[in-house]
Amino acid sequence: MSDIHRVELTVLGHTLTVRTEESPEYVRTLASYLEERVATMKTRGVRDPHTALILASLDIIDELFRGRDDVSKREGDVSARLGALVTLLEQVTPKNT
Repeated sequence: MSDIHRVELTVLGHTLTVRTEESPEYVRTLASYLEERVATMKTRGVRDPHTALILASLDIIDELFRGRDDVSKREGDVSARLGALVTLLEQVTPKNT
């Protein structure tokens, strides 16, 4: 079983402690990424920090979903290609009877 770490973070001025099996550095990287995305929303004119947080979160979730869709499509393409290769190999391989 992995060790549980307690990581203290400050996100948008709010301090919170996260319990996680991930490394503290990784969790801090996630929090930093979120703050960068919130800052991007603010440069786009979003003034309210909570609105910026929600919009940044939706943007990140959109990336996640699109990434998952891309992986699923690639996996489907790989499966189709493997199936085609198996069919070709079956056609050119002598059958043992």
